[in-house]
Amino acid sequence: MTDHSNTDAPDTAAPQPPLKKARKRGLNKLGALRNVLVDMRRLVLTRVWGMDLHPTAQFSLSAKFDKTFPIGVHVGEKSYVAFESRILTHDRTRGLYLHTRVGRNCFIGGRSLILPGVEIGDNCVVGAGSIVTKSVPPRCVVAGNPAKILRENIEVGDYGRFLEADQTEARLAEEGRA
Repeated sequence: MTDHSNTDAPDTAAPQPPLKKARKRGLNKLGALRNVLVDMRRLVLTRVWGMDLHPTAQFSLSAKFDKTFPIGVHVGEKSYVAFESRILTHDRTRGLYLHTRVGRNCFIGGRSLILPGVEIGDNCVVGAGSIVTKSVPPRCVVAGNPAKILRENIEVGDYGRFLEADQTEARLAEEGRA
């Protein structure tokens, strides 16, 4: 049987125009300055305190990383730790000093708390205000106190951003709501 498909045929789909983005407002207008400040803070946290923060990991300037056992803090590539989140590596009451890990392409929501010894798998999203007391398998959404798995086998891009987020942002920008 002969295959008559033409693999050299040009793609007939017209190129899509770039998606509309939300307007930069507030502190987002100072993105370049923020990036410099985050890079300086990362330098101090990694070189002075010995934390393992991947060079592509991002975090809010108000995020807190445990300095009691700083070598136990590990944040993977292209992960984001949002405002006022805390990653703990020690529990004084129980005498624990444990490594706490956030995988690749994760998003840790604002004001979340990751307890000592917890491992967040790759491609996970932790909802805002969550208290993560147990390790989370890869590709999950967790939220609550204590955090529970809400969705499994999710697909996210860099920094834990859902794949459909760009289309949602574009739709809201078109409607004038972003």
